[in-house]
Amino acid sequence: MLHKYRWYEYVLIYCGLAVFLTFVLAPFVEAFVVSLRPLSGLFSIPYRFITDDMSFEAYFSMWKNVPLLWRYMLNSFFIATVVTILGLLCIIPAAYAFARFEFPARNSLLGVFIAVNMFSGAVLIIPLFKLMQQYGLLNTYFAMIAPGTAFVIPTGIWLLRSYLVRIPKELEEAAWVDGAGKIYTLVRVIIPVALPGIVVVTITAFITAYAQQFIYALTFNSVNELNPLPVGLFQFFGRQSVVWNELMAASLVGILPVLFVYVFLQRYIVAGLTAGAVKE
Repeated sequence: MLHKYRWYEYVLIYCGLAVFLTFVLAPFVEAFVVSLRPLSGLFSIPYRFITDDMSFEAYFSMWKNVPLLWRYMLNSFFIATVVTILGLLCIIPAAYAFARFEFPARNSLLGVFIAVNMFSGAVLIIPLFKLMQQYGLLNTYFAMIAPGTAFVIPTGIWLLRSYLVRIPKELEEAAWVDGAGKIYTLVRVIIPVALPGIVVVTITAFITAYAQQFIYALTFNSVNELNPLPVGLFQFFGRQSVVWNELMAASLVGILPVLFVYVFLQRYIVAGLTAGAVKE
């Protein structure tokens, strides 16, 4: 029989959730408030959270002060989308191989993938820059897509492999008995069943690629029209001051693509994260 929580346990649970949500949502709330306030009143003493001069003016003026802001957002979305697609083309067959096939040093390779995630992208900036320069890839989208793809693959393999391991092998064996090959079985049998797990990996890869564009774009690209949003936000930093209200407004608008992806794929995300929680 499932244990029923007592009233004070419910209080502790909801208090803990409230504290957690406060720390998670407080930066976004503060950023939204800052975006509504005029620049002259941001550092007034005493500080007031709500003022009478709040408006959405910064959401209109930011497009005028940074005319290519829309282009930066499209670049970020394009780079993250291509990184996610290329990553999935490598992640899905690799995760399937690690989940189903026995080969030498399989566990060692999985350990190497975890070790790769321990290194920051900044560690490899200099060798990557020389490599891009040697092959003439600087100032191109590929210079930002290639390293982003390389860094999302290890995590994606780990996530998807843990999901594929729980899929019964009888599904593949039935397909093999009917004469299906391994590639056909992967595409027509395994991928449809593993769709919730693939969606979770897709969201993880997209967010990672969307958030880790700054250092690659700043190092490998000097063409302003190719810059993603993180580098484009740098233009709100002046020599003498920072346009904080417009910076916060642009930052909040910039995360809308990620929020939309979460909203439309929420049920798949929940299904993927909870799959296997109940033993049949």
